[in-house]
Amino acid sequence: MIAKVLTDNLTKSALEPEWGLSLYLEYEGRKILLDTGASGRFLKNADACGIPIEQVEFGVLSHAHYDHADGMGAFFARNQNAVFYLQESCREDCYGKKGWFHKYIGIHRGFLKKYHQRIRYVSGDKELFPGIRLIPHHTEGLEKIARSVNLYRRQGRKLVPDSFSHEQSLVFETDQGLVIFSSCSHGGVDNIIREVQEACPGTSIYAMVGGFHLFKTPAEEVRALAGRIRETGIQRLYTGHCTGQKAFDILREELGDAVVQLYTGMEIVL
Repeated sequence: MIAKVLTDNLTKSALEPEWGLSLYLEYEGRKILLDTGASGRFLKNADACGIPIEQVEFGVLSHAHYDHADGMGAFFARNQNAVFYLQESCREDCYGKKGWFHKYIGIHRGFLKKYHQRIRYVSGDKELFPGIRLIPHHTEGLEKIARSVNLYRRQGRKLVPDSFSHEQSLVFETDQGLVIFSSCSHGGVDNIIREVQEACPGTSIYAMVGGFHLFKTPAEEVRALAGRIRETGIQRLYTGHCTGQKAFDILREELGDAVVQLYTGMEIVL
């Protein structure tokens, strides 16, 4: 399979970066889009790379945050047929909160209603096609992580810590083992790897691709996470976006060449 990074925070070319993530994937003849970044910039970069977005068969939204969802309008305008798969708990209700201050960080308001005919909601683990699965969180108590990074959802008049029930991993079977795409990994990289191992017993996990949401995480916690990742036996980590440079450097120190930096325009062959 091939993965092309259409938007990430970094770039090494004339392609335009942004705070967000979008990846174009080809697997067994299928063309797939994972997330759309924070704008239509992914589409501009795809055009520059000669990637036929109008031929994408289906899309997947990893979770309900603006920096992954707000280019959906541009996608639906260009591609007239593909549907997008979302976890059934996706709503326009995500906030960043610190003290009394709160800021809406969810899907562009009105998108879920406007594009409802192009959206397919899924519940729990789901095989989309042979070799392609969606796996949401199974780990309990993720609200503790959400509280530590100030991520909340609105329930009525209250903001409650996010359980990340709207987050899902896109998992592919390859000759090298399973490859996990988890765009922000809010529930914890090690938790996600374990969830996939439990959902796919008897299979090895080769790689994980995406942001790890460590850009505000203390160094000692990143080092501890690296130790837990090492214990999973995973061989490759392609990470960028919300990982942060400081955390990336620590992961490289701890895990060596297994850790690879994502950037806009990068092509990964798996």
